Amino acid sequence: MYATTPTPARTPAPPTIHERAAITWTAIFPLVALSQWALTPLIGPWPAVLRALAITLIVVPVAVYVVVPRLIAAYLRLARRQ
Repeated sequence: MYATTPTPARTPAPPTIHERAAITWTAIFPLVALSQWALTPLIGPWPAVLRALAITLIVVPVAVYVVVPRLIAAYLRLARRQ
């Protein structure tokens, strides 16, 4: 009998730059909106630049290390099914 080699699983192509932009926006927008809502009582009277600094100090690490990787993994799972 002949030995058969298993066929490798089809790996989906990585997201295009446009898909990555959409995934990143999907992560950033809700995080910014929630941060503004939650932090306005604390930082509302601050100058706009300091409010933006405070919000981005929270949003960027959460998006980069937690949300975007999970969204990309979900995208790849969906792409693998198709």
